Amino acid sequence: MEFATFLLAARRGYHQSSDEIIRNSIEQVVLSEQAGFNTAWFAEHHFNNYSLIPSPLMMVAHCAALTSTIRLGTAVCVLPLYQPLRLLSEIGLADIVSNGRLELGVGSGYQQFEFERFGVNVDEAPAVFSECLDILVKGLNQRIFEHDGRYRKIPPTAISVRTIQKPTLPIWIATASGYSMGRAYREGHNLLVTAFHDGLDSLCVLRERIEEAAISKGKNATDAKISLLRCCYASDEEAEINSYLDNARFQRRLSEALHLRRQQSLDGYLLHETPTQQDLSFETMRENLPIGSVNRVIDRLLEEIDIVKPDQIAIQTQMGDFDQKTMLRQIELWGDKIIPEVNKSLGQGPGVADLPLFRTH
Repeated sequence: MEFATFLLAARRGYHQSSDEIIRNSIEQVVLSEQAGFNTAWFAEHHFNNYSLIPSPLMMVAHCAALTSTIRLGTAVCVLPLYQPLRLLSEIGLADIVSNGRLELGVGSGYQQFEFERFGVNVDEAPAVFSECLDILVKGLNQRIFEHDGRYRKIPPTAISVRTIQKPTLPIWIATASGYSMGRAYREGHNLLVTAFHDGLDSLCVLRERIEEAAISKGKNATDAKISLLRCCYASDEEAEINSYLDNARFQRRLSEALHLRRQQSLDGYLLHETPTQQDLSFETMRENLPIGSVNRVIDRLLEEIDIVKPDQIAIQTQMGDFDQKTMLRQIELWGDKIIPEVNKSLGQGPGVADLPLFRTH
């Protein structure tokens, strides 16, 4: 089982500076490599405090110079907001400077607030995404390619800065729809999925949707790698757990507001956090998610892995104004105990008792 960290780089208020948030995210990536995580994923959002990463590829390139083994991924590049030919060159550059460690996650986006400011119609996002992905696949696999589509017409073109992974780099599609899942299976891409803060019932539905998409294309569900994004936190300290849950709920409130196209900003930037009918209590979130003692987290992860059968668990580590030093200790804890014990239980590696304790500070 692979494990990843997911960096949203959210900002909960003006008591945090953008510089602090970005540097905290980078520090988490470096520590994640030392702790034994396989991948670090970077989000992409614009013009508000939901996420401060406007270019996940720039984060990949920067963190590539600070790490050597951890894979670095975009989760996701919002394709309708890009000029695909420029994006192809930047993908090639990021793969080169990371020595072939780039994982390319792509998605269609959903936030009208962002799309309006780029002059892009959010209602056309799925169609634009589909065509842009067509162009990326051509550009990554053909020395010279052309395209004649609804949104883009490209004469014969060669990309000068090409990826170094062979035969091509991994492409991940962030999706909850059967159509996009089916495309991933048809074309040999991977899946980035989430059940948000829901529990085992939603994970069962998610697995059924994945299997149906695979069968619809004459494939097995195992033909695509699956990364499951989850909020996870291990501690015996109630205050730590409640702070993590509070920041997770804050993040979800902002995401829902953006998805529903509500008026977000009180001052043109900082999103207004509003309780909604979709809010879950801390008690329900703890019941639904791998949150609690180390043993509780391990046992719950094993349950979720048995249901969804992912190849990777991506845990959310940068959220709101959760204390940085506490989160760094959490990342160490995963490297010390949780990752080894989960893999031991899955028959994939040594357990905690067989490993030296990991410490950096």
